[in-house]
Amino acid sequence: MSFDAKPFLKTLANKPGVYRMYGSKGDLLYVGKAKNLKNRVSSYFNNRGLNAKTQALVLRITSVEVSITGSETEALLLEQNLIKKNKPPYNILLKDDKSYPYIYLSTHEFPLLTNARGKKYKEGQYFGPYPSSTAVKESLSFLQRLFRLRNCEDSYFNNRSRPCLQHQIGRCSAPCVDLISKESYNADIQHAVMFLQGKNQDLLVGLQQQMEVAAEGLLFEEAARIRDQITYLRKVQEQQSIDAQYGDVDVIAIVQGQGITAVHVANVRHGRMLGSRSYYPRLNMDESPSQALAAFISQFYLVMNHEITDEIITSEKITDESFIQGVFTQQKGKPVKFSHAVRAQRMRWLELAKENAVEALRLKSEDKQHRKAQYLALKDALPLAEIPLRMECFDISHSHGEATVASCVVFNQDGPLKSEYRKFNIEGVEPGDDYGAMRQALTRRFKKIVEGKKPQLLLIDGGKGQVGIALKVLQELQISDIQVLGVSKGTTRKAGMEVLIFKERSFVLELASPALHLIQQIRDESHRFAITGHRARRAKSRGRSVLQDIPGIGPKRRKELLKFFGDAGQVTAASVTEIAKVPGISRQLAQQIYQALHA
Repeated sequence: MSFDAKPFLKTLANKPGVYRMYGSKGDLLYVGKAKNLKNRVSSYFNNRGLNAKTQALVLRITSVEVSITGSETEALLLEQNLIKKNKPPYNILLKDDKSYPYIYLSTHEFPLLTNARGKKYKEGQYFGPYPSSTAVKESLSFLQRLFRLRNCEDSYFNNRSRPCLQHQIGRCSAPCVDLISKESYNADIQHAVMFLQGKNQDLLVGLQQQMEVAAEGLLFEEAARIRDQITYLRKVQEQQSIDAQYGDVDVIAIVQGQGITAVHVANVRHGRMLGSRSYYPRLNMDESPSQALAAFISQFYLVMNHEITDEIITSEKITDESFIQGVFTQQKGKPVKFSHAVRAQRMRWLELAKENAVEALRLKSEDKQHRKAQYLALKDALPLAEIPLRMECFDISHSHGEATVASCVVFNQDGPLKSEYRKFNIEGVEPGDDYGAMRQALTRRFKKIVEGKKPQLLLIDGGKGQVGIALKVLQELQISDIQVLGVSKGTTRKAGMEVLIFKERSFVLELASPALHLIQQIRDESHRFAITGHRARRAKSRGRSVLQDIPGIGPKRRKELLKFFGDAGQVTAASVTEIAKVPGISRQLAQQIYQALHA
C-alpha cells in the first residue's frame, strides 16, 4: 500500500515538531525533526534531488505521524529520545556495542570503590564515563595504592575475620577487621573523591596540612605515610598533566571515504588526557562532513548520554552549530563552547584526533575488504546460493555438568554484533548432557523468530550429534530456510584441522583458507563467550555462603558466626549448644540455624 502524500501534506502546520514515518507492518522507519513541519515533510515527496537512500525510504512509507513542539530545541530532544528508544533503520545510527565504564563509590559505612558498567541502579556516586576500561583500571590502581581503599564486595567484606592479601601488599587499610577507624577511612575516601573530581591542588594542600599536624604531634609514621602520598600524587600529576586551564574538553574529528565514516573522540578531563576512542557510525555518505558530524554529536551526547563537556573542539564547523550549542547549554545548565579553528595546545589535540581518525578509517577499510573476501570464500567453500547476511554460532560450557551455559554469538558482514549476543542458563537438563543443553538453547532461541533476526547460516560447535540436534529442533519448529554447519575439532583437536559437517557431508578446508579463518573466528568467539558466562555463573553459585539463605541471619550475625568458627563448614559441623555460644545468637536462633543447615 503506497502513501498518498498530497492530502496529508495539506493538513500539516508551519510549526516546529517531529515526524515519524512508518512501513506497511507498522514498523517505524525514520524519525526526523523540523523547524517547519510542512516544508520539511513535503521535501520527501517532491521527487527532486533525493539521494538513493531517501528514495528507498519514501517507497516504503505507508503512513506518517507528526508531533508539534513548542520550539526547535524541544523537537531535537524528542527526536533523539525516539531514536534511542526505537532505533529506526533509516536514521543515522551510532553503532556502539558497549556500555561505558564508570568508577563507582558505594554508600556503605566503609565505602567500596570499584568499576561499574551499564545502568546506574546502585545507590552511590558515579565518576565518568571513562573512554575505556583501561583508564578505569589505571585510576583505581592508583587510588588503591595511594589511599588504600577496599575493592571487595560487601558479602566478602562482611565475613572477614582477618586481613586479606590486599592489606598485606599495602593496597587496603583493612577496615573489615577494624584496622582503621571510620573517620580515617572516610578521610581517605574524601581525598579519592577530590582526585576524581580534578581538585588535585586542593588535595595536595590538604595533605600537606595533615602531614604538618602529624609531625607536630610526633606521629612520625603517619607523617611519613602522608609524605609518600604527596610524592606519589605529584609524580602522577607530572605524568598526566597537560594544561589544567583547558578544563573538560572533547576533541572530535571526522573522516569519510570508501563508504566508511570514522569519528575519533579524544577526552580531556580536569587537565588530564583520559584516552580516546574511534567510532564508525552508520551515516548517509551523501551528507557533508559538517552535517554528518552534527548528527554524530547530537546522538553521542543526547542519545548515548555522554557527559557534555565545557568545550567541544571539532575538525569541521558543524551544521546548525549555534542551535546545537544552545541545546547543550540548556541541558548542561552552563555555557558550552564549540570550537573548530584552534591554536597552540588545542590545535595539537585536534591534529592528533584527525591523525587517529585517518588511521581508524584505513584499518576499518582493510578489515572490511578482508572480511568480504572471507565471506565470498565461505560461500564458495560450502557452497551456498548467496553470501549469508547473518550468522549465529552456539556453544556449550560447563565444569563436569556444573553451571551449564550456552552461548549464541552473532556475526554479519561488518563483524560481531555484540549487542545481540545471548547467554542461556541451562536448567532441568541432566548434568553433562550436552545434547540436551544444546536442544534447550536452540529451542529457546528459535521458538520466536523476529523479522530481520533470522540467520541464514547456523554454526554449531560440535560434531554430527550436535548438528543432528540442531536440525531436529529446526524441523520441529518448522524452520526450513536456515542452513546448519557443524564445526568439529577433529581427531587431532588441533586448530586448522577442524572437520566441517554440512548437508550430511564431512570435509576439511585448507589451513590457508579465508573461509576456515572466518569459521574459526566465529567458533572461538562463541567458545569465549560461553566460558565467560559459565565462569560467572559458577563463581556466583560457589561464592554464595550457605549462611546467606538462613532466615534471620544478616551480615552481622554471619560475621560473628564465621569469626567464632572460622568457616561455614565448621558452623555446619557444630551442635546447637556450640552455635548458641556465639555472641548475639540465642538458643532458639541456634536451633533454627542448625535445622536450616541440616535440612
